[in-house]
Amino acid sequence: MKREIILASASPRRKDILEKTGLKFSVEPSDLGEDFDSKLSPTQIAESLSLAKAKRIASHHQNSLIIGSDTIVVLDGEILNKPLTKEEAEEMLKKLSGNTHSVISGFTVIEGDKIITGFEETKVRFRSLSKEEISEYIDTGEPMDKAGAYGIQGGAGKFVEAIEGDYFNIVGLPLFALSDALREFGIDISPGIKNLPQPNFPGRVE
Repeated sequence: MKREIILASASPRRKDILEKTGLKFSVEPSDLGEDFDSKLSPTQIAESLSLAKAKRIASHHQNSLIIGSDTIVVLDGEILNKPLTKEEAEEMLKKLSGNTHSVISGFTVIEGDKIITGFEETKVRFRSLSKEEISEYIDTGEPMDKAGAYGIQGGAGKFVEAIEGDYFNIVGLPLFALSDALREFGIDISPGIKNLPQPNFPGRVE
């Protein structure tokens, strides 16, 4: 019987990244919200959300392999969620301007009774942004469905001075860590990862 693989995410960016590795899968978004225990650390929050989403889909597909992921943006201990208004997006981008923040993605792979959960953290440094740049970027609409109010693969790529870690993690899927986890289930996506283009950002986060 053909192995069914399901990505438990509504994110078109995660779907696009995973498709480009050559992996064949279907998509079934979890209907769970993104509420979390504020006592948890950012890495624990990302892991727990990815696990909850994967478990929700696994409960309906007990013979399938499920991939779940959740991404949060953290600046000086503060979690920057998806902005609900343009004003919130503006405040987030002002905070990120000229600073270094972390993008943390939790990931979970479930098949039967076997579960692997982990996380990846990537550091990102923004250059100083002008009020006009922030306003123009918000007017594109791109920030409104993204944690931290930006997409590195889109218009915000020009704001980035340096990154340290997995670029794909910033887009929304910790591809290299996920690849290691999938290998534990007998799935190797590493050949496909080698063909994926990655932008070059000058310098590195210190």
